[in-house]
Amino acid sequence: MTQAFRRAMLTILLAFLAAVAGVLIGGNILSARPSHGTELHALLHREITLDVRQEVALDELEARFATLRTALEGQLRADNVRLAAAIEREHDNGPAVAAAVDRSHHTMGALQKATLAHVFAMRRLMRSDQTAAFDRVVVQALTPSQ
Repeated sequence: MTQAFRRAMLTILLAFLAAVAGVLIGGNILSARPSHGTELHALLHREITLDVRQEVALDELEARFATLRTALEGQLRADNVRLAAAIEREHDNGPAVAAAVDRSHHTMGALQKATLAHVFAMRRLMRSDQTAAFDRVVVQALTPSQ
């Protein structure tokens, strides 16, 4: 095997591994989000009796948040593509890889902040006799099942 052939094979292998890593990381991140939201809403409806006004307001909040969440998840997928490309170019933890990781972390943080803002907006819709139950539901949704 020539040096050029080995280098080409190594490049192909690293590109493949970067792509697989991006898919796995993105899949884990993105698949975790909907299940937490779904779990939170299921718990909310099971644990707290909501009136019609609250149901309507929660539906409106959820529709707005779904749009934002979809946009941020799309950005996260794009960040993973940029990370894979940087790994393919640098073949090391170089400046482009570090920048792509930082960009991805920024997007993940924005998604987490948006999710928390959504949860607190939901909490503001609760009556004072519902807030303690709401807080328990949120903690339960965020705590991994044993």
